[in-house]
Amino acid sequence: MIPAFALVVGVALGLFLDPTVPLWLQPYLPIAVVAALDAVFGGIRARLDGIFDAKVFVVSFVSNVLVAALVVFLGDKLGVGGQLSTAVVVVLGIRIFGNAAAIRRHVFHA
Repeated sequence: MIPAFALVVGVALGLFLDPTVPLWLQPYLPIAVVAALDAVFGGIRARLDGIFDAKVFVVSFVSNVLVAALVVFLGDKLGVGGQLSTAVVVVLGIRIFGNAAAIRRHVFHA
């Protein structure tokens, strides 16, 4: 119940305050969001499988975001930022959909 409440409060604050993202952070924010979603879906799957550990979730969440941002940063410095951003989104997208399929199978037994 607390995570759902926190989500509602966070969305409401975001809509009310209308924060702006600094220009230097804009290329990394979408990648960080996708990496965070990967960790969240992995956490939900682990919870349904009965192996969830909060410490592992937090480490996974932070490391996913940092590694994804680092890969995009290095890509920008090497001049191939767009290609590495696409690669990160594809890899994380595959993981998200794999976890979503496992969650669906667990919830709907199909």
